Amino acid sequence: MARPSLLQEDFAMTAMLRLTLPLFLSFTLFAADRVGAQVMPIDLGTLGGSFSFPSGVNNRGQVVGRSTTGNDPNIYHAFLWTETTDMVDLGTFGSRKSFAAAVNNRGAVVGGSQAGQVHVTYHAFLWTRQDGMVDLQAPSNAGIGSQAVLINDRERVIGAYDSGLSTNHAFSWTALDGIVDLGTLGGQSVGPAALNNADEVVGVSSTTPDIFHGPRHAFLWTPTGGMIDLGTLGGRSSGAEAINERGQVVGWAEIDERLPGESFAYHAFVWTPTEGMVDLGTLGGTRSYAYDVNEAGAVVGYSYTTGDREIHAFVWTPSKGMVDLGTLGGKNSFAYALNDRGQVVGRSQTAESPVGHAFVWSASTGMVDLAPLTGREYSDAFLVNNGGQVVGVSYTESESTDARATMWLANGSSGLRDQN
Repeated sequence: MARPSLLQEDFAMTAMLRLTLPLFLSFTLFAADRVGAQVMPIDLGTLGGSFSFPSGVNNRGQVVGRSTTGNDPNIYHAFLWTETTDMVDLGTFGSRKSFAAAVNNRGAVVGGSQAGQVHVTYHAFLWTRQDGMVDLQAPSNAGIGSQAVLINDRERVIGAYDSGLSTNHAFSWTALDGIVDLGTLGGQSVGPAALNNADEVVGVSSTTPDIFHGPRHAFLWTPTGGMIDLGTLGGRSSGAEAINERGQVVGWAEIDERLPGESFAYHAFVWTPTEGMVDLGTLGGTRSYAYDVNEAGAVVGYSYTTGDREIHAFVWTPSKGMVDLGTLGGKNSFAYALNDRGQVVGRSQTAESPVGHAFVWSASTGMVDLAPLTGREYSDAFLVNNGGQVVGVSYTESESTDARATMWLANGSSGLRDQN
């Protein structure tokens, strides 16, 4: 799933930004009838400041992220929120900053923390209730920045570290093997995006030493097979964003079609070992982008519409193809994640606002507006678990330091499983 960051300051946030992707930045009652639906967002709170931001949710409803602890926006700590404990500070390695990036279904949390008050480098951590925050970085690598961004239910941890010369490499960590470099596709920069319980990792790697202008390709990594190139749809670059337990990979890939300005058009894809990379097409425009895939093989993302005048969220299934999810009254909408019940979450512009509101969509209800917390103008949803708990933020455009982690509860099933 995927994943925005309001804090963009140093290496320690780069992999997290990949996971959160282009966004602007409780339990809620959800009415099945779109007309007059009453939406009651729940504030997940903060650790004492005015800002909290979620980055992961598991199927038990546990939410992780980061929150300011007081008036200083540059001091923030990783948190774990549960219905029974509310927001708990996970601490730091004796520093001012830490963040939690993901939580597995066993409640283990990963992220990064600055290592001490003097040094600004981050160290990857694994947090459990039994052991607290454990530094995954060997003492011999104390000067190298690292962060953990993914964890599966087998407690394999995936992260990124600063390999020097402005390049980042990805690593895998297990209690048995420690940190293992995932390698590259010939370039010097690798960004992991998703991990399943079969220990398969997907993401993007540069393919030449030119990390700024050279091509990038989607990859699939396994402990036994290493990193393999998933190719493109005829263009120069591609990127993988998500993988399900069946090994279906989704993302974006450039096609062999030039646009004004010498840029390539790009399309959403689904990749399997048997069929390779399959172009999912568009909603009539030149570009589409896939963010997530569920266990039924349904894919969500966004696509430009005919004439590239608007961008709309879509859901794609093998039987229905790409279906336009519409908007909340504005021009543009974006879908970021879906669960195994076929509930899709994202953000849409409204008739009143070019920034817009979070939404949840299902085949039975259509797109439903998820209103922000009282006192905030906008909302965004980018996480949803299989229980229908939707997680995102409520915020005011002019006050990004006042964003609050928010949860909505979306009841009902979409029936997408039956459409495949």
